[in-house]
Amino acid sequence: QVQLVESGGGLVQPGGSLRLSCATSGRTFSSYTVGWFRQAPGKEREFVATISWSGRSTYYSDSVKGRFTISRDNAKNTGYLQMNSLKPEDTAVYYCAAEIARVGVLSPMGGEYGWWGQGTQVTVSS
Repeated sequence: QVQLVESGGGLVQPGGSLRLSCATSGRTFSSYTVGWFRQAPGKEREFVATISWSGRSTYYSDSVKGRFTISRDNAKNTGYLQMNSLKPEDTAVYYCAAEIARVGVLSPMGGEYGWWGQGTQVTVSS
């Protein structure tokens, strides 16, 4: 069982930055692939980024590539999403999710992830 808790959301002006954290319980964090997803009001959940268990492989949606960076610290059982050059269209509730790591697989499909956090609100507005 994996429990995920996001933090770091808030209100930021366009062009600003935020870093989201995803703290997990348990001693097997390194066994899991971690993904970030987001959902804006009235829209479907959208894939943002995912990172392999080792941190060596990452995969981003086109909408955030070059602006967001996903990372993890297995010693701290924590995943991160650094968000730079934020735009109003990045406004959403951001969720971290985890799935048991599979060799060579980084999935953008939310249905592949078995554990989810409660979400943290990110609002980009002047």
